[in-house]
Amino acid sequence: MTRRRPPSRKPRRPAAAQAKRPGRLRLIGGEYRRRQLPVLDHPGLRPTPDRVRETLFNWLAAVTPGARVLDLFAGTGALGLEALSRGARQAVFVEGDARVARQLADNLATLGAAERGCLITADALAFLADDPTPFSLVFLDPPFRQGLTGACCRALEAGWLTEEALIYVETESAHAPEVPASWQLHREVRAGDSTGRLYRRHPAGAGSPHGDAC
Repeated sequence: MTRRRPPSRKPRRPAAAQAKRPGRLRLIGGEYRRRQLPVLDHPGLRPTPDRVRETLFNWLAAVTPGARVLDLFAGTGALGLEALSRGARQAVFVEGDARVARQLADNLATLGAAERGCLITADALAFLADDPTPFSLVFLDPPFRQGLTGACCRALEAGWLTEEALIYVETESAHAPEVPASWQLHREVRAGDSTGRLYRRHPAGAGSPHGDAC
């Protein structure tokens, strides 16, 4: 009797050799809810997780509509795009990497949000050294372990904040950011090795200048 050989199986490719699926950013609330956008495969690019964004924007539900938003170190733009989806009047995205900025520009166009989303390709501290205009809501999510948080927080106090602005600061959990004395911690959320802190500004001085950066 002739025995049949079992069908040969192609060897599996090692996991590292398999094609990597492109990342996706899912917006979770508002006008663009459930829209999915491509995320560039880029070192250090880490969108704020869905659970953290949902918690944050629940806290911000009353203040996001009509807000003027600044998204520093924008990266994927997850926070600024979520704010636009939920009714922010304008979001200014500051991103220093040209490739990452181009992808963000494409995503704004895909959403039809280019008129309300102003993209500036620049280093965040260089941007903050320019003539200030005030924002009512700021997202600050700098690269970890580069010592940028404190300098940005101090620079924001030079006219970039409205009198009662809200500032969300995301850092590695091992690092407690140094913030101006006029900022009071309002809420806090932790996810993995990062912690997000929402501060409310209570200034002692006079108001800020007015105008638009874009």
